[in-house]
Amino acid sequence: MSRVLVTFKSVTRLTQTSIYIQISRNLICLIMNVYRISAITLLVNNMQKSCKFYSKIPGFRLVYGGSFNTFTTYQVGESIPNMHLNLELKSSGMVRKDYNNKDDQTVDASKFGRIVFHTEDVDELYRYLKNNETISEMISFENEPKDATWGERYFHVREPDGYQLSFANPIKKNQ
Repeated sequence: MSRVLVTFKSVTRLTQTSIYIQISRNLICLIMNVYRISAITLLVNNMQKSCKFYSKIPGFRLVYGGSFNTFTTYQVGESIPNMHLNLELKSSGMVRKDYNNKDDQTVDASKFGRIVFHTEDVDELYRYLKNNETISEMISFENEPKDATWGERYFHVREPDGYQLSFANPIKKNQ
């Protein structure tokens, strides 16, 4: 990102500070904007069968995992940035918390799904969501931002209906 220096000769110091703060706030908003869906994750009962199916679809290319793994990723198409379909093997006793149930009961994981959104700055978006009282009261944070083996920095939240949302940013290879 490039920086822009703006000079106003007839502006007082207080006004300069106000302008800088306003510009800074706008830049922060631009930096942490969510800009696309990166991936959708589906729970599958049989990874081998699912991989066999998705591998046959033109435009789907295996990029992570495979038939004998519990998590698999297919790149969908050749667009840049890439779009992905993730498959996660459903275990027999897999349950998730029902975030709308005050008794803290669990629900069948077949209702599971995840949408992965890319953002320019995972850490800044996390801080924004965490510090916004209205938002943080409506969602549940599952983890703080962390680096993943598949090359993204991410965090997960549960939205008001309990669906898992992942916010991620690809890790630059030279870091």
